[in-house]
Amino acid sequence: MVYKLRIILDAKEDIFRDVEIRGKQTLWNLHLGIKSAFSLMGDDLSIFNILDEDGVVVKSVPLEDMSDDGDGEIMSDVYITEVFENVGDKIHFQYGFMDLWEFFCELVEIIDEKPAVNYPITVFRFGKMPLKAPSKSTAKSKKNSIIPLADDDFGSFEDEYAAGSFEDEDDDSFDDDEEDFADDNFDDDDLD
Repeated sequence: MVYKLRIILDAKEDIFRDVEIRGKQTLWNLHLGIKSAFSLMGDDLSIFNILDEDGVVVKSVPLEDMSDDGDGEIMSDVYITEVFENVGDKIHFQYGFMDLWEFFCELVEIIDEKPAVNYPITVFRFGKMPLKAPSKSTAKSKKNSIIPLADDDFGSFEDEYAAGSFEDEDDDSFDDDEEDFADDNFDDDDLD
């Protein structure tokens, strides 16, 4: 059987792709299908978060094993049939580290496999993919961000450090050093 998934980019605009994948393929295959469908470049780390009906993360499945003992479950261990049991089941996918791309994957329907098709395959595209990962800034986060300081909070630089001349400073210390060196007259004969 083939699982038709709607992959939605977490962005303000509506951007999604419909991807078909065999039930006997793994999350690793789906990872590759999402990268291809959205033209994601590079080999960044990624993770699938398996959600329950309320959208709470039940289990996280990374691309590579990050456990201390080295026997953690990875994407190539989990089959599509294990994750998507019923139409409407959802998982969350994160791709990248510095630029974090977030997607929601939902099972739309289960259909018969077509002969001579190399799955996973993108069957529908909607929306233009942005060049950078969408930022997660909201009105609330902007409100709590660093507050710019008003000019009145500090005195002006000119008032604090009046641009005077250096003539007012004590130059005697430099003259003393020069006089000490001037008194020491060396002859070339004294060096022998």
